[in-house]
Amino acid sequence: MLTIEAAEILLVRLPLKFRFETSFGVQTEKLVPLLVLHGGGLQGVSEGTMEWAPMYREETVAGGLHLLREVFLPRVLGKTFANPEALNAALGSFRGNRMARAMVEMAAWDLWARTLDTPLGALLGGHKTEVEVGVSLGIQPDEAATVEMVRRHVEQGYRRIKLKIKPGWDLQPVRATREAFPGIRLTVDANSAYTLADTGRLRALDDFDLTYIEQPLAWDDLVDHATLQGRVRTPLCLDESVASAQDARKGLAIGAGGVINIKVARVGGHAEARRVHDVAQAFGAPVWCGGMLESGVGRAHNIHLSTLPGFTLPGDTSSASRYWETDVIEEPLEAVDGLMTVPQGPGTGVTLNRDFVGRVSELYEEHRAP
Repeated sequence: MLTIEAAEILLVRLPLKFRFETSFGVQTEKLVPLLVLHGGGLQGVSEGTMEWAPMYREETVAGGLHLLREVFLPRVLGKTFANPEALNAALGSFRGNRMARAMVEMAAWDLWARTLDTPLGALLGGHKTEVEVGVSLGIQPDEAATVEMVRRHVEQGYRRIKLKIKPGWDLQPVRATREAFPGIRLTVDANSAYTLADTGRLRALDDFDLTYIEQPLAWDDLVDHATLQGRVRTPLCLDESVASAQDARKGLAIGAGGVINIKVARVGGHAEARRVHDVAQAFGAPVWCGGMLESGVGRAHNIHLSTLPGFTLPGDTSSASRYWETDVIEEPLEAVDGLMTVPQGPGTGVTLNRDFVGRVSELYEEHRAP
């Protein structure tokens, strides 16, 4: 059984070690909401991946924090549930806002796994002790800088290189990278920056032996992706437009893509992520775990999810030291030769660095049942 006795909400602003540019814009820091659920002398921790503004999907940090305080936590504090799925069902009457709901569900999974003294990945049905990881590289000033950035990460052993692209900056970096590294696993991510009017430009990417083109069209679209997939040879990978297992089923059924990027928070938590994984397996579509510049808390959740058997393509869980001078957890999460070891121990296997988080938190709240 799972009893939620109390909760903590924290908000941390972490400076990135590099300038990260995508079709959305430029990012130099990350606002990280954290949720800690307490029960039975143990703690379960999760991370919110919504942005400060609705750029990736429609959710925001401010909206998520409001929903946690006023809507979601009052439904679970002081209550006992059979398991995390039963807890999530208590929030089932609310529409959308999957990233905010995922914070409660994912912290509950961590807490439940710790009460069972079981690693989270094993509880979800995974069996791997290490997972393949790739790296996501932001838009660089020119082709030479792109190739140099790729070179550094190829030398570090990452199993997949992903380049961010946007209209006007797509064929140039991809061509330069493929010419410099003809044998690497290479992908691109458009973050919804194109339309069907750009079909010719996207079709030209077929010449570069890409594993997939990630989310080229609108964030809430499946139909146009199916049209585009009929016009290009390269498999399309659905990201923003898959918010549930039903979305995955519909997208794969109409041929909107052949690969799915599963982000736990985007689909509402681990249970739904597992259902997306199962749907993709039924269609024979590979999946991989995407990232949202998570701190160590979210990164650990992603690593455990990636232990499920359908995750056959390298994910975005590269070394935490790429991003942060100091992480919010005690344990280092570092890839070696493109492999990330799954954190050991119950739950996610990681622990909040309370001293550091206490120093840099911009918000701290405690919540208990009335």
